Amino acid sequence: MATNRRDLLKAGSALLAGVSLAGCGGRLEEGTSTTTSRVTVTTDAEETTTTGGDPPSAAELAVAAEWNVYRAMAHDALALGLAGEFDAAATVAGDTFEKFEKASGEWGAHEALESTGKEYYEEFEEALGQLRERAGGENVEEMRVETGLVSEHLSAAQTARAGTANAHALDLLALGSRASTAAALAGAEKFDAAATVAGDAYAAFEEADAHAALEEADGESYDAFETALEDAQKAAKNGRPKRVREQASAALDAAATGAYAVADGEEAAGAGYIAAMQARGYDAGALSSLGGPSTDFAHAAALNVYRARAYDAAWLTARGRSDRAKAVAQDTFAHFEGAKSHEALEEADGEAYKGFEAGLKDLASAAGNGDAEAARKAADAVERHLRAGISALATPTEAAMLQAAFFRARFGDARELYALGDGAAAASVAQGLFERFEKDHLGFHEALESASEDLYEGFEHEHLQKGLIPAFESGNDEEVETHFAGVNDALFEFETKVGSTARVSAAESGLMSARVFDAAALSALGRSSRARSVVQSAFQHFEEGAGGFHEALEGADRELYESFESRLNAVGGAASGSGDAYARAKEFDADAVAGIYAVVANAGGDFGGAAASVARDAFAGFEEARVHEMLEEADRETYESFESKLNELVGALDDGTGVSGALGAFARASVRAEFAVAGAPEKAPVGEGGGESGGESEKQLEGGPNVVTGVPDDADHVVDMTAVAFEPAELTVKKGDTVAFEHVGGEPHSVTADDEKIPDGADYWASGGFDSQEKAVKGWESGRGAVQSGQSYVHTFETKGTHEYYCIPHEAAGMVGTIVVE
Repeated sequence: MATNRRDLLKAGSALLAGVSLAGCGGRLEEGTSTTTSRVTVTTDAEETTTTGGDPPSAAELAVAAEWNVYRAMAHDALALGLAGEFDAAATVAGDTFEKFEKASGEWGAHEALESTGKEYYEEFEEALGQLRERAGGENVEEMRVETGLVSEHLSAAQTARAGTANAHALDLLALGSRASTAAALAGAEKFDAAATVAGDAYAAFEEADAHAALEEADGESYDAFETALEDAQKAAKNGRPKRVREQASAALDAAATGAYAVADGEEAAGAGYIAAMQARGYDAGALSSLGGPSTDFAHAAALNVYRARAYDAAWLTARGRSDRAKAVAQDTFAHFEGAKSHEALEEADGEAYKGFEAGLKDLASAAGNGDAEAARKAADAVERHLRAGISALATPTEAAMLQAAFFRARFGDARELYALGDGAAAASVAQGLFERFEKDHLGFHEALESASEDLYEGFEHEHLQKGLIPAFESGNDEEVETHFAGVNDALFEFETKVGSTARVSAAESGLMSARVFDAAALSALGRSSRARSVVQSAFQHFEEGAGGFHEALEGADRELYESFESRLNAVGGAASGSGDAYARAKEFDADAVAGIYAVVANAGGDFGGAAASVARDAFAGFEEARVHEMLEEADRETYESFESKLNELVGALDDGTGVSGALGAFARASVRAEFAVAGAPEKAPVGEGGGESGGESEKQLEGGPNVVTGVPDDADHVVDMTAVAFEPAELTVKKGDTVAFEHVGGEPHSVTADDEKIPDGADYWASGGFDSQEKAVKGWESGRGAVQSGQSYVHTFETKGTHEYYCIPHEAAGMVGTIVVE
């Protein structure tokens, strides 16, 4: 049934073009499925019949209003697709699915939709999952289809729960939210897309049942709404973002006034307006992600420097310079205590933060005792925890870029060890990097292979495995120089291929700091000539552009740029014997880290400010809105929390930090406010602490065989399980390889093989240790086979061929994967 509907929509069916599910009359009793629905849609799609029923409860009105947020977020994803921002569109669709999965409890959006009607629930999830996939495929027309299905099924559920008149009110507010999305796009200077969104909203209004309802109930609001949408479209076409914002606000105000006129009571319209406010928060969040890397990425890039410094301390210890090694570890700790990345890491991953600091203390102790093996292990621990922090702060592509820069720094260490006459130690470092690459730390292996097969082959096989490692071992100077250059060039080309100039610049700034500290270490070992050569090489790289870093830093902060060059030269001078190279290196590091934040901030353009303006407009609209007084009278504490969380969101958008957390807190406050305005504050599906409530807790779920804490050291490959995706989705391994499927985001997941899509003769595999797909599905329903935060499902593949698998609760969102065993 759903497939036929989707196929008809793809074909541009005139039949379905006339359907307005929001116009269906009647409502379901609480907890009744569509099999007993009193809503009937006739097969000619021209009229609906209802039998009437009791008025909707306050909780029904509130959850129906909350479904508007999901309609708005789906349209956000489509809008980003129209703007050509397909990665961001896929992310929004994935975030929408994750939000829905977390909306548990009897009156949470998830369970309430499922109880309203299984068809609504299943079709909504399928369409949302398809929307994410279509965004990944950059197919705008297919995205239109899936967005339409998301909206239609939620609209039908709203009618079933809240009744026809209230559903009309919610439709008007949903259209008003689309006008706000147009304003956000205009703020990002995506004027063509903004005009299209405003025009689409106007066309949808003309075809909606709510059109006639509003015209009859409130002609003034009807005229104002149409006029505002038309003016917003014209302003977008003329490239006038401020005018678009003004008219989008006017459209939402008119929609709100009209919603009160057409609704059965003010509660539905008031709750719907709060939902529209929440949707505007998500508009601002989407806008803030455009234009350049986030400040969180700058924090991650700054942490990358500490990874290299830890290994400097380790190899200085191994070279007998315990005093300098201990100073490096202690200075790294002191620098981190005052760094911008300190609080960011603590908030993003508390365990990584604690592990990093503990590792630094262990490193300082080992260095002071001259224990080279303990220092190496401590440096490994520091690196492991920082890698976790980088994963928490950066996107997968950004993390892979930073891993490439870190590899270049470590290959530099290996090169210096070789220059010191220790080819075995150099080969050991290079071999260790090869093993990390094979384990796909931070997704670097898969990212490099996906970016360019030639780069991948050149890096892994030609220059590393068959080139640099053997050259280090054999002491072949010429081969070392050739393959060191080949490895470095391949990694640098990868960075520039997958990253924007600002991202590459941040990675390069951190790398240059790492190389300068190498020079200081060489100077401490009495190798002044080699130290000077390292600094000169870094300076030359910067002058040649460094992937756009030279120009980016000069454009971001001229004074910092001049200081950066001056201090870099000072390190070279000190390394030549005229001063303290380590002291000069620390001064340069301060500029290098400042450079990371400068280029990232400068790359954001005005989008951060535009995003904050969207949220400020929402705040201003709320202050003047009818629902302001309604909420204050309904629940003073909820009212104050709502305003406070909105204000905090504005602040986060202004600062460019903590946006995700602030947006989540505002969304939870909005849900509470929706239920308070509707008249059912006690049924709001949000806990006292702001978390979700009412659903299964993770402690009630079981993993089963091969679900372990963390990732085993002997895992050959790691597949990340994010909110609604396996990353990488396709992985090629060798027979006998062990794969760890690590939970890194979202709700609990399953790893479930499709028993019809694994090789003949292969043993069935799934988290929970089930011996068939049927048992795995039934096991999940009883709480078994769950992989939760901090856990991994581990499986060793012994049968060659293609193994296809999926996550049971998130398959509809496209969470499927393939393992090819060679």
